[in-house]
Amino acid sequence: MTEETKTPEGSSGPIPDNAKDHFGNAKEEFKKGLDAMFPPEAKEHRQEAQKEVLKGLRSLIDVALDKFDEDI
Repeated sequence: MTEETKTPEGSSGPIPDNAKDHFGNAKEEFKKGLDAMFPPEAKEHRQEAQKEVLKGLRSLIDVALDKFDEDI
């Protein structure tokens, strides 16, 4: 299946560069906040939790895409 996406001017892909910058900055600030609240030993658990959240989101997206394909 091929998908067509419109690339905004000044962007190197389907996601605008400024959006990537904002998400990157948000990620860094979030990490700084967590580091301030929790001891360094908790970093491994936090990263594992983030990974599990991303896997869960991927599963939801996969289900949504499957349902979308069924409707076509």
